[in-house]
Amino acid sequence: MVLLVYISIVDWLQEHMLACPSKKLLHIECPGCGLQRSFVALVKGDIGESLALYPGLLPIMVMLVYTFMHLKYDFKSGARNIKALQIFAVVVIFIFYVYKIMNNKIFG
Repeated sequence: MVLLVYISIVDWLQEHMLACPSKKLLHIECPGCGLQRSFVALVKGDIGESLALYPGLLPIMVMLVYTFMHLKYDFKSGARNIKALQIFAVVVIFIFYVYKIMNNKIFG
């Protein structure tokens, strides 16, 4: 029963992905393109594919989990750590986007 619910959630996610306005109108991928597909791959358990599609997802997920934990437990240096995690996530996203630009992978 739980497996059927899990499968139906994954199927629903795949069928209801939002279209990127930048890719749709300008035919250029934005720095966030691939996030939804990466999340679906992560939910399916395919971490390698998730990282290949959008390497910034895991740092974002870690940052969100840490932020929620900080809100609940009020870590002493939580705010500073959240800022560091945000910077790390942005750097990963930026590096991946520059990589896509350098390899002409942003034109779709």
